Amino acid sequence: HLSNQHDEDAKLLESLGYKQEFTRRWSGFSNFAISFSIISILSGCFTTFGQAWNNGGPVAISIGWPVISIFILLIAFAMAELVSAMPTAGGIFYWAFALGKPVHGWITGWLNLVGLVAVIAGVDYGFATFFTTTMSMFNDWWNPTNLTLVFMVFVVTVLTHIMLNVYGARIIHLLQNVNVYWHVFGVAAILAILVFLPKSHQTANWVFTTRNNNSGFSEGMYWFYVLPLGFLLTQYTITGFDASAHVSEETGGASKAAAKGMWQSVAFSAVGGWLLLLSFLFAATDVEGLNKAGGFAPAIFTSALSMGWAQILMIITCVGQYFCGMSCITAASRMLFAFSRDRAVPGHQYWTKIDKNRNPSHAAFGVSLFAIILTLPALWAPKGTVVPIAFFAVTSVTVL
Repeated sequence: HLSNQHDEDAKLLESLGYKQEFTRRWSGFSNFAISFSIISILSGCFTTFGQAWNNGGPVAISIGWPVISIFILLIAFAMAELVSAMPTAGGIFYWAFALGKPVHGWITGWLNLVGLVAVIAGVDYGFATFFTTTMSMFNDWWNPTNLTLVFMVFVVTVLTHIMLNVYGARIIHLLQNVNVYWHVFGVAAILAILVFLPKSHQTANWVFTTRNNNSGFSEGMYWFYVLPLGFLLTQYTITGFDASAHVSEETGGASKAAAKGMWQSVAFSAVGGWLLLLSFLFAATDVEGLNKAGGFAPAIFTSALSMGWAQILMIITCVGQYFCGMSCITAASRMLFAFSRDRAVPGHQYWTKIDKNRNPSHAAFGVSLFAIILTLPALWAPKGTVVPIAFFAVTSVTVL
């Protein structure tokens, strides 16, 4: 039955103009898992919480998140329909090309590639910030305001992710599956910790009606500009679900499996992320402290919980963020491979090389190197701040 299915998958791929080069090791669940892992509410909700806190406040999160999620789900439904008809590793750029002109495919492909490189940068740099913050709870040597140290952690993280993608190619789909369970149980644990352990909570009225504007823009700009900036939290977190398409040539029964993976990853992340963020807001009783920390989410945990529980919570998110970065390189390398296969990238002969594990390892190195270069400005922070503006610039590039 499986070999028949794989023959049909290969035939469909051939009808789209490509020959079957990957091994179809991925199950439908693994296909869902990679998109779910890249969306990663344990990453986005934590690292970009401050973006929404400062631009809009609790309203941007409690009401903004579900509203924006519905719009994102509409995009996911449209993309799921397309991937069911055209399951190729190129994904979005191939559909734009097939339904429009070559120029549409070319522009779409470059936007997608730049976004996927930026998402590696954003996720792994966010992880580096959280990792050094977590370590500083155990030992003072780790200083999260030391930008050189954070950048070194970022580079080492990217390198380990390349190794996992190149040398762990045969088990990468299993690691994605593990990450789904880590997210499910991790988020459940964090919800329990933030619901039952803090001595006091904010009221529902505060969570759903409070407006913040720490953006530097006037109050008159609140609805038109400041609040939409806060929506970047949702838009940045729920990205990368095109991964279901990028690994579709490695998925059995891709027409159905990739389509389901596409929209289900968005739907589950939207619900889980909202619950997670509401638990942050209800626990955010030290508003002044949180403002002083620039809306940095760990400030909520250290003020609402004992040190031990705050440490546990930070470790849970760090592991989820680490897995997320690994998945980002998997998806981006497939996209670079597919785009180069159509000769749209300089050096395309190099990026389309497949190693003995049937894995695009050259492409994995390529996207990772570009992500490191993109993040170089994060070595500097504006005077008087500890957060490199480069991090939020990178997340904005990802969203676009």
